Order: sequence, then C-alpha cells, then structure tokens
Amino acid sequence: MTPELGIIEGFYGEPWSWDARVAVTTMLAPHGYLFYLYAPKGDAWLRRRWQEPHPPEHAARLATFAAHCRSLGVRFGLGLSPYEIYRDFGPSCREALARKLGWLDELGVQDLAILFDDMHGDSPDLADRQLEIVGFVAERSAAGRLFVCPTYYTDDAILDKLFGPRPPGYLERLGAGLPAGIEIFWTGEEVISREYSVGHLRRVGDVLRRRPFLWDNYPANDGPRLSRYLHLRGVTGRRADIAEYIAGHGVNPAQQPVLSCIPAITLAESYRLGEDYRYGAAFRTAAAAVLGPELASLLPEDILTLQDVGQERIDAEQLARLRERYGRFDHDGAREIVRFLAGAYFTSEQVIQAQ
Repeated sequence: MTPELGIIEGFYGEPWSWDARVAVTTMLAPHGYLFYLYAPKGDAWLRRRWQEPHPPEHAARLATFAAHCRSLGVRFGLGLSPYEIYRDFGPSCREALARKLGWLDELGVQDLAILFDDMHGDSPDLADRQLEIVGFVAERSAAGRLFVCPTYYTDDAILDKLFGPRPPGYLERLGAGLPAGIEIFWTGEEVISREYSVGHLRRVGDVLRRRPFLWDNYPANDGPRLSRYLHLRGVTGRRADIAEYIAGHGVNPAQQPVLSCIPAITLAESYRLGEDYRYGAAFRTAAAAVLGPELASLLPEDILTLQDVGQERIDAEQLARLRERYGRFDHDGAREIVRFLAGAYFTSEQVIQAQ
C-alpha cells in the first residue's frame, strides 16, 4: 500500500528555479508524486510580506507552473505562512487575508496550506487563535483541500527552545477544533526524523483525532549545519507498514532539485516493495534513472564524502579532484554537486532569520 506522495518545497535558502520545479514534477510524477506544495521560505510574499501581492511576473510564473502540474495530473498547492498573524487578527489582517485568498482562488490553487511553523508560540490561547484563522480561511477559500502545519509540529524539544514552551494541550485542542477534513502536517519524533514507527504515528493520530500527514524533512539540507551536506542515500526508517497510519507523505527536498529526486524515488520504492526494499539497491537504481548510468556510477564511491564528511571538511586536494570528476559532465545533477563543493548552497543563520 502506497500513501499519497508529493513534494513540499518548504526549505530555507535560495528557492528552486521555475525550470527546476518543472523538471522535478516531470521526473517524479511517474513514481507516484501527485501533489506539489509551493511553500519556499524564501518567497517573502508568502511569509513576512504576505499582505502584499506577488509581483506580476512572479504571479504569472506561478500560474504557468500550476498549469504544468495539472497537465501531469499533479495537484498544485501553495503554503501560506501569514507571519505571526495570530498576535493581532484584527480587521486589517482579515481584509488582507481575504484579498490573498481571492488571488489564490484565481490562481487555481487546489491544495492550500496554512503554515504556523517556525513562529513564536508561547501563548496559552495559541490553539484557539489559530482555529479562528483557519476557520476564516475555510469559509472563504475555494481550494479543494486544506492543510495546517502547527507551530509545534513534532515532539522535538528544539521547537520549545527556539519558539517558546508549547502551551499545555496545544495539539489536543487543535485536533479537536479542526474539522475532520482538514489535514495536519507532522514531521515525526524529530524535526528531521530518522524513523517513523507505527506506535508513534498511532499515538499522534489519537492526539490529532486524524491520521497525521507526514512532512518528511529528508533529504532537506538547509541551515548552517545541514547545508554543508548532500543527502543522497536511499531512505531508511520509513517502513511500508506505516502507510495505513498516515494521511499522506510529503517530502521536503534538498536545495539541489535534481539530486533530491534520488531519495524521493527510493521512498516510493520503499512503499512499493515493502519487506523486499533494499535502500542501497534502490539508491543505485534511482541514481541511474535521474543521472544516467555513467554519472550515477561515481556516486557510490563519493557518498561518504558528500553525505557524511561534508563540504566544509573536505581537504583541498580531494575538493579539486571532486570538482574535476563531476565538472566534466554536462548534466544539471553534476552541476549541483560542483556548486555544492564550491559552498554555493550554504544557508547562514542570518538568511534563516531574514526569511
């Protein structure tokens, strides 16, 4: 049994290009990735400047990409992060949100996500304020499906450290107050979960009063530490038997769009093959499908360096060798590796705070 699969472009740093989005959806649709949620943290008009309209050229590109998704049978969605709107959901904010929702309807958004992640949440009535906002959206949006990402979207205590202690009963209140048809994103026991177990997902489903919709942060590699690594290996810790305990499985990819397709394809294979899944074999098959056999044949030799050692700790001699090794290929995946080796994808704390 394979759950609904899709891509959630929800990372910090430089958003993908429009050509990259087209290439990724085209590559992954045949593997069962049938929704795409556009929600890059770097799109300021979805987050800190959400009350402002998108520039006309950007809006036109969004409309073109939405049409491309529909041509593939992929649901086009958008994640709106009205930054800390729950601190003052007064008349001006309501008017701005209504305008934004009207524009999203014109755009043809099929899936709309209201994202409260990565915002301060240490308020005792946080759930009630967010329920009011989601109710406002549900009454006005023509989207076929609504999602909510809670402020506390994981058991991981790092969120309490960064955004304030979670209010007692927050998730229980949110789950009880949201209509059953609204999906709730969940990243697991950690922000980047190494494993999803049936026991954990069953417990979360009881708390949320619905099956959680996974927001899987592998192979995402944003932030000052993770942006130094390429996450390429086939997925592990995502057994096929979790399918009946989740509403769907969305993948938050890496900053490298072509290379992200490799682990994404292995996830689809892990569900398809079940107990017969082998992550090493799945990685080699997916890499060949994405990169071609010659380029893909190099990765097993370098994966320890790229995924475990990291760009910052590669010595100068090896760095030069790797740049020459991958620089001779005329392929976007090889170019992503070369750019990574040059430090082009480093995401500083300052970038994250600004987005």
